[in-house]
Parts: sequence; C-alpha cells; structure tokens
Amino acid sequence: MSFRRFLAILRARNKEFWRDRAALSWNFIFPIMIIGGFAIAFSGDGPDLYKVGIVNAEPDQKLLFEETRYIQFIPVTDLAAAVTKVERHQLDMLVSPSTQQFWINETSPAGYMLERLLNGSDNGFKRQAVTGQGIRYVDWLISGILAMNLMFSALFGVGFVIVRYRKNGMLKRIKATPVTAFEFIAAQVVSRMWLLLSVSILVFILTDLVLDFRMYGSYLDLLIVFVLGSVCLISLGLLIAARLASEELAGGLLNAISWPMMFLSGVWFSLEGVNPWLVKLAQLLPLTHVIDGARAIMIDGAGLMDILPNLITLVVMSVIFLAIGAYTFRWE
Repeated sequence: MSFRRFLAILRARNKEFWRDRAALSWNFIFPIMIIGGFAIAFSGDGPDLYKVGIVNAEPDQKLLFEETRYIQFIPVTDLAAAVTKVERHQLDMLVSPSTQQFWINETSPAGYMLERLLNGSDNGFKRQAVTGQGIRYVDWLISGILAMNLMFSALFGVGFVIVRYRKNGMLKRIKATPVTAFEFIAAQVVSRMWLLLSVSILVFILTDLVLDFRMYGSYLDLLIVFVLGSVCLISLGLLIAARLASEELAGGLLNAISWPMMFLSGVWFSLEGVNPWLVKLAQLLPLTHVIDGARAIMIDGAGLMDILPNLITLVVMSVIFLAIGAYTFRWE
C-alpha cells in the first residue's frame, strides 16, 4: 500500500464533499431538527404510560396486580440495574414477588398510583423508596438520533457515491492508475469516518448547550462506541456498493437495510417488553449495538467492559463486511 496514493484519494474525496454545500448542511441540520422537535414535543410530563419491572418472575408466582390493564410488565433479572432505572424514572415500579418487596421513586406520580394499585390487589409487600433525577425522553433519544444519522450518512454517503462513480466511469479511470482497490476503499472509509464523527460531535455539543443532556459515563468511551459504529456502518455501505452499477438498485437495497434498522434498533422506542424474536432479530443489526452501547454509557454510566459484547460484535461485523466487500469489489 502506498501512503501517498492513499492521501491523494482521501484529499480528493474530502474536497468533493466540502464542495457539496447542500449535503454538508443537511448532515448538520437534520439531526438538530429532530432532536429539537422531540425536545419540544415531550417537554411536558409525557404520556400516561406505566412500566413495572417484575424481578425473576415465576409462572406460579403471578400476582393479581399483574392482571391490571394499561400497565406494561417487564421481566427483570438484574435487580441492581432495575433499581437504577426506578431511580431515573425509566421504570415506574419494581416488584419482587419472591421477597415481597417493591421499589418506587418517591418523586414519581406514576409510582404513587401504582403503589395504591398494588396494595389494593396484593397485600404484604414491603415498600422500598428510592430517589433520583428522571431521564427525559430527549436524554434517551439523543444517542439513537446520532446513531441513525451515522447510519444514513455512512450507507448513502459511501455506498451510493461509489455506485455513482462506477456508473459514470470514474472507477474505470482510477483503475488505470497505480491506485489499488484497498487504497481506494481505505480512503473512502477514513474520509467518511472523520466526517461522521465531526458532525456527530458538533451536533451533540450544540444540542447539549441548549438541552443539557444527562451524561453519567465517559465521553471518551462514548467516542469509541461511535468510532467503531462508524467503521461498521461504512463497511456495510461498501459491501452493498461493491459490485452494483445501478443507482436505482443501490438506493433500493440501501433503503431496504436502513429502514428496518431504524425501527428495530431502538432509535425511537425501547425494545423492552416487545416480542422476544424481534429482540433477537435486532441483535443482528449493527445499529442496535451502537445505540445500546451509547445509551448504556450516557444513561447508566457503563464502562467499556460493561458493553464489551456490543464492541466485539461491531468489530467482528466490520471485519466481515470489509473482507467480503474488498473481495467482491469491482472497478467496472
């Protein structure tokens, strides 16, 4: 690999993007518009939705309380993590049938109502009160919006561009130069990655100045998650564009991949309590691991070791996507 040729391709791709003012502006404006819109829409107390965690629920321990309508009951295995969610208003109540205990946040109106309902249907439970600052929907949403912006910019900013290069004959001309396929692909990855990270950092800083997001983890850990996520999603875009020469087909395939990821990876809503097979399907999507890792750092204060499975999955997916994309890549 020639570092000089790599830099030449990298500079050319960067200049091409910077000259496209419309695309550049949209990469900044779109996520800010979404975050601002949801911050305004959910600035009040939010909808009346009750979420109750049931610790290590057994079939023979089902409570009368669980027959109450309009309450979502979520199975819980990690008691400490669930108590933290009660502190931050992510769960309205936590109930342990085996120990006859329940936890509520004393500052939560939903917790007060659920306590009255529980005492009216099942007696003998001991009250455990916790306190904590609630997590707003926009605090929960920000990591999903940034990850979604990464996804669309990576898939369409790399995959669609390479297909256009192939269609108008640019790749054929580059093939006549000493530039190798690896140098060309590496330049595309690096060029798009620094752009995605720059946009994400700037959007986060600007919106954080206005909305003051909750951040319980490390900013460095969060950056690492988005770096690995960027590489993985860019690699997926390269894989899709490795052999295609039709912009229409490329656009269809990219949409077929990006839209399911947007709805099944937890961008807009939590996957807790949904059908188990949907949860398993979501684990096959790279965007899921980016969002889960980022939210765990921001909201739960997790470290890199806590989200190690997500990081390993992103690295493995990146290697697979890059290997297949490089092997199947064609210039013409």
